[in-house]
Amino acid sequence: MTETSNLHIAVVGGGPGGYAAAFLAADLGLKVTLIDPEVNPGGVCLYRGCIPSKALLHVAKLIDESRHAKNWGIEYADPNIDLSRLRSWKEGVVKKLTGGLGLLSKQRKVEYIQGRAAFENSNRLRISKVGGDQSLTFDRIILATGSRPAIIPSLKLDTPRLMDSTAALDLKEVPGTLLVIGGGYIGLELGTVYAALGSRVSVVEMLPGLLPGADRDLVLPLHFDVGAGVLARAAV
Repeated sequence: MTETSNLHIAVVGGGPGGYAAAFLAADLGLKVTLIDPEVNPGGVCLYRGCIPSKALLHVAKLIDESRHAKNWGIEYADPNIDLSRLRSWKEGVVKKLTGGLGLLSKQRKVEYIQGRAAFENSNRLRISKVGGDQSLTFDRIILATGSRPAIIPSLKLDTPRLMDSTAALDLKEVPGTLLVIGGGYIGLELGTVYAALGSRVSVVEMLPGLLPGADRDLVLPLHFDVGAGVLARAAV
């Protein structure tokens, strides 16, 4: 019988679910291997979701407050927005946080492998990585593979004018007008950022209001107008 302390745990996916599980297992004395395609743990949240979007929302709030400051007796000129420097700052925030997780992995003696894992059988993985494939045998495995953007098939157009949430975070340009399909928190966050940077933003939501599932009294301030129950312009 294998002693618990000698168990080898493989964790596929380096997001908040994966790296938290890997760190806990390592703290309990288990041998842990964490596999993810990125150079450091972090997952969608740190690389393409919560962290970059919140960093940009901070900038949007700053711009919005500067525009409203004239109501308080302080007036600023319109901001000069350098998209290249803004992207670099956002990417620096991501790099700092993910790099910190990489350091924590080493401190906890978690083996981190940058690559993509696939099952060979019930206790062995084939990991595709730079420099050649690697085979990894494990006793237990945790799958924390996260998510990726979904696009409605009928709206999957072959045009650079169409962005998913990941591409929108790259801030390659600020369009004059922007249509956001989906009035959930991701759509509203990105709409808020682009509106602050100068885009005229419209949001289309299938359900009668923005942020489906949230308390309507809390959501109401986000609406300028709801037309025919499906078209809303967020207050961004």
